[in-house]
Amino acid sequence: PAYFANAAPVVLGGGPPLDGGRTWRDGKPLLGSNKTLGGFISGVLVGTLVGAAQGRTLAGFLMGLGSMLGDAMGSFIKRRLDLKPGDQAPGLDQLGFLLVALMLVYPMERPDSDVLLTAVLITPLVHVATNAVAVLLGLKRWL
Repeated sequence: PAYFANAAPVVLGGGPPLDGGRTWRDGKPLLGSNKTLGGFISGVLVGTLVGAAQGRTLAGFLMGLGSMLGDAMGSFIKRRLDLKPGDQAPGLDQLGFLLVALMLVYPMERPDSDVLLTAVLITPLVHVATNAVAVLLGLKRWL
């Protein structure tokens, strides 16, 4: 569910900025205009639907919510570091969504350490590959 939730905003997102255009005390946007309310909601819904299809509705919801929170946290950190939307932050871009999703679902589902290690190792590769496809399809402007 976390991977589908993370991809959903690229296709289904839009609408007003999630941060409402607010800025942090440093004068920089909280998240930036690329993080939208529609993207956040679509990510949570898609995660929930994928979880429901697997017979794990609550886990899907938690992973969808965690994915969106992790992605938003990454954007918050990137704005503080003066990185623009789309600028790369290795590790943060590829793993933030997954780590927060796993933290939220961990109290009810505890994956084996080999599953966790595999996810952490392959997620950056999957992230780069899916971003490349999104760029080719015109859904994103950059990797």
